[in-house]
Amino acid sequence: MKTISAEDFDRKFDDGEDIDDYVDWSKASRPGKEHTHFDLPNGILRQVDAEAARLGMTREALIVKWISEKLESNQRVK
Repeated sequence: MKTISAEDFDRKFDDGEDIDDYVDWSKASRPGKEHTHFDLPNGILRQVDAEAARLGMTREALIVKWISEKLESNQRVK
């Protein structure tokens, strides 16, 4: 991996240049978001993907929406 100054990196990024040579993507993370992995049966995934496509959403966005709605519903019941 190549190294450059922060200023040069920022300039390249802002100018839309390729920065792959300066980033170790295997260590990249999204601050404030933990990555969660769980397995779902293929049949369920196909149904989720079909519903996501129908709604014009990604699979992840739809699952987050459904979980959020369920949690909100449970909070109202308590």
